[in-house]
Amino acid sequence: MPAAEDSPLRRLYVFNGGFLTQTQVRRIMTLAGYDIKVGKPGADDVIGVWGNSPTAHRGEAVAEMTDADVVRVEDAFLRSVLPGRDGSPPLGLQIDTSGVHFDPSTPSDLEKLLATHPLDDFALLNRARDAMQQLQDLHLSKYNAFDPTVPAPEAGYVLVIDQTRKDASVTASGADLNTFREMLYFAQEEHPNARIIVKTHPETQAGHRKGYFSEGDCIGRVTLDDTPRSPYALLEGAIAVYTVSSQVGFEAILMGHKPVVFGQPFYIGWGLSDDRKPLDRRQRTLTRAQLFAAAMILYPKWYDPYRDRLCEIEDVIATLAAQSRAWREDRAGWDAYGMRLWKRKPLQAVFGQIKPVAFKSTAADVNEKRRAMVWASKADAAPEGAVRIEDGFLRSRGLGADLVPPLSLVCDDLGIYYDPTRPSRLEEIISASENLSQPQRARAERLIRRLQAHAVSKYNLNKGELPSGLPAGRRILVPGQVEDDASIALGAGEICTNRMLLAATRAANPAATIMYKPHPDVEAGLRDGAVNDVERFADIILNDVDPIAAISAADEVWTMTSLLGFEALIRNTSVTCFGTPFYAGWGLTDDRGKPCPRRAARPDIVALTHATLIAYPRYFDPVTGLACPVEVAIDRLQNGDIPAPTKGNRLLAKLQGAFASYAHLWR
Repeated sequence: MPAAEDSPLRRLYVFNGGFLTQTQVRRIMTLAGYDIKVGKPGADDVIGVWGNSPTAHRGEAVAEMTDADVVRVEDAFLRSVLPGRDGSPPLGLQIDTSGVHFDPSTPSDLEKLLATHPLDDFALLNRARDAMQQLQDLHLSKYNAFDPTVPAPEAGYVLVIDQTRKDASVTASGADLNTFREMLYFAQEEHPNARIIVKTHPETQAGHRKGYFSEGDCIGRVTLDDTPRSPYALLEGAIAVYTVSSQVGFEAILMGHKPVVFGQPFYIGWGLSDDRKPLDRRQRTLTRAQLFAAAMILYPKWYDPYRDRLCEIEDVIATLAAQSRAWREDRAGWDAYGMRLWKRKPLQAVFGQIKPVAFKSTAADVNEKRRAMVWASKADAAPEGAVRIEDGFLRSRGLGADLVPPLSLVCDDLGIYYDPTRPSRLEEIISASENLSQPQRARAERLIRRLQAHAVSKYNLNKGELPSGLPAGRRILVPGQVEDDASIALGAGEICTNRMLLAATRAANPAATIMYKPHPDVEAGLRDGAVNDVERFADIILNDVDPIAAISAADEVWTMTSLLGFEALIRNTSVTCFGTPFYAGWGLTDDRGKPCPRRAARPDIVALTHATLIAYPRYFDPVTGLACPVEVAIDRLQNGDIPAPTKGNRLLAKLQGAFASYAHLWR
């Protein structure tokens, strides 16, 4: 979506300090076409107010004196991980020139969209359905400081939604404490045999504002639920939903409920809710997809913090999913074991944004209230149950052995992806990936197309071109590996050296052209794996050649456990495995190593890509310092928009090269 700043900005005069102090709010307003000012507006200017906030009357009074139009601004319905009172900036705004979505006294821009827009575009409605599915799959709501794995109460209850006292959406509907009491009464009367669960508001859970219900209302069948819990999990088990004007009522509609509504929020009056306080001017009947399309696609201004631009809801969903995952995994804090000194700063940047990572030397120092992590190759140094950490598959522009920090890391609570001797979390994800939703498949397909179009790989070293005059006929690429790497020790089987791999490949393919590509760490002299008589088996040695270019020149890839095998599968090149890498055993490769009976699922390459590059790793944006989606990491890798390693890192990397045989000291 192009930035509105390419056109002249309209002056927007404000009388609320939040417009000036909240950097991201101000930036979104600028991108949406407004130049925020203080002072006295003219008749051609506009006045910005925050919804129906306590400060709104200031701007309204000035507008009445000057005849300037009023623009009302509110947070969008997917806001952030934490509430704004905890300092989280919004990922989108609702900028309304007519009213405000929760105030029925004046039709808002959103209401006009819902009442008059055709909402019949096939592509728009498909996007709406896909986004609705993604929000449910990823458990994304307005605020997201909850653990989606916390189970909901046993199904069969009536869900009553509490809100914060004197919230603008409550007072705009003419509701008060008596309205909430009336709602609770009807919930019990209309469901005489059901449990009643009253769900508190996230800001009440965080201690910021009181709600309308308390423990004193928990009489008989009524219980108060103040557990940070996914609203989708609660809605899944509910037999009915009651609300005054909460956004959870909107989410209930998306989940297939017909909520009972005692206020007049934007989502009543369209045939999707049981309206106890109808708004007569709303007479149109809409589908869930039409309601969502207007409220979540057409109405808001969504913001991409990584690229500093306005964006679409699909980008916001990916952003919020990455940031919510990071918060959910890191909120308890981490104790880290087996981490070399140079890795500690990057790990702190990725995992220590909520609570600093505490680096421990022994498992005896464990803090039971925190989570434990260990570098996967040092798992013996950590307590039982520690999460294993390892570089991801789209890592960096530069080698790990050169001490270049990673943009992606994997966190595995079962094993680690390169160890086929035990289950791993990646293996579990791949096994379940046959049942991907359509939005998940579509995202993975877009990712594959992008990887195919651009030579993005694990290290992105900007290597040289292929040699000219490659012979015609069947060409086999054999990628070399680091021979003391854990993936070889655990997953290679009988063929466990580069020389053995070359010999086996040549023996099976005497007439083929074999192209051997040494591993970058071996080429750099940082790790073991050189083959002294490589010319005996290989026709062409691809020294200092881009790995993706090498794959493109090959008809097949023969490997032990190299990641190039996976990168070849993505690019529709057949792969033969002598070992058991994470991508083998699923029916996508010619497997000549030891079988892995656990791998009974038969995912296609789209499902395997989603599991490996979207669901399993975490990504970190070195530019903004935020957790990010894979697409942002690819942007950084493709464009080289990454801070250069420090002089200290480069010096230490050179020292490592001089002492390559002692690599175990720093890895």
